[in-house]
Order: sequence, then structure tokens, then C-alpha cells
Amino acid sequence: MEDCGGVAAGGGGKKPFQLTRSLTYHHHQGHRPAASAARWRRQQLADEPRAQRPQAVVLYTTSLRGVRRTFADCAAVRAILRGFRVAVDERDVSMDAALRRELQALLAARGRAFALPQLFIGGRLVGGADEVRQLNETGQLRRLLDGAAGQDPAFVCDACGGVRFVPCTGCGGGRKVFVEEEDRVVRCGECNENGLVRCANCCS
Repeated sequence: MEDCGGVAAGGGGKKPFQLTRSLTYHHHQGHRPAASAARWRRQQLADEPRAQRPQAVVLYTTSLRGVRRTFADCAAVRAILRGFRVAVDERDVSMDAALRRELQALLAARGRAFALPQLFIGGRLVGGADEVRQLNETGQLRRLLDGAAGQDPAFVCDACGGVRFVPCTGCGGGRKVFVEEEDRVVRCGECNENGLVRCANCCS
């Protein structure tokens, strides 16, 4: 019978039995208990500079030419932003009624009337064409765009060709799908009123 230390009882002069090295517990000088190691890692991460996400640049526009001044203003702001070589998430409200409602809500929450174009940087409203032109002339727009993701102004998305919308793959753009279980045709829940969805390749 051996005791818990691994030495034979009775003290017969035998050499004490030792576990092999691979089965023994080794205490390393730098070893930390799991809880202490976790706290140490959290403190280390807190001391490290946080990686800042690029601030989003969102431009609400329209591709309709019904109001010439509005269409020209959208084109002017788009051209100004391209000059800064930043990535712009352009949202054409004429292609999706949900985007129009989205902008209406954003402007209403700020006490602003609906108008196009509208520029948001980092979630903050910059304003329409007049405000963007003024900020660009005074150099303040460049400072506002610091931290925005860069993009070649000549970039054209391979998936949508720069339109930022693609036909819905669920219904093929027809806006209706057949449900076999119910044996009827229903409205597709994936696309907008035009049978389109936002391009996942270039839109946020």
C-alpha cells in the first residue's frame, strides 16, 4: 500500500517511487491562475489603443431628373465627395421608398424639412448642398471627413455597376413568390417595391 506521497509504507529502505516528469505538475515562474490571467489580459487590452472604425459617409440622393435643381445639387455634392477620395454610401431614395422614409425620420427628429441631397458623416447631419459647398470652401469639410474610409473615385462595383441595387434573387425581381405549402402566390418579403435589394457588395 502506498500513501498519497507515493512512498511505500513500512520504510523498508526502498527508493521512493517518483512519477515521471510528464505526469508531474510543474510550477512556472510566470504562471498565473486562470482568473488572474483573465484580469491581466483585460487590463492589457484596456491599455492598448482602441482600433477606430472608419466613420461612415452617407449621402441621400435621387437619380430622378424631375426637379432639375435637386438633381444638379445631388451631382454637385457627389462630385465634391469624390474629390476627397472617400467611400460614400449613397442612398437613392427614388429607388427605394424605405430609404425615403428613413431620411424623413432622420430629418424630422432634427426639426428639418425633407430636402435632397442630405449628407451624414459619422451619423451626424452635415446638411444639404449649400452647407456642403460652404464647408468645402472653408476647408472644414476635409476635417469632418478625417477618419472616413478611402476609396478610388473611379471605383465601380462589379456586382451592381454602381447602381447600388440588384434584382432580388428570391423572386427574380418579379416581387412575387409561390409558396408550395399554401399553394398560393405571395408578395416577396426580401425586396422593395421595385423588386430590388441593396447591393451587399458595396452598400452598408
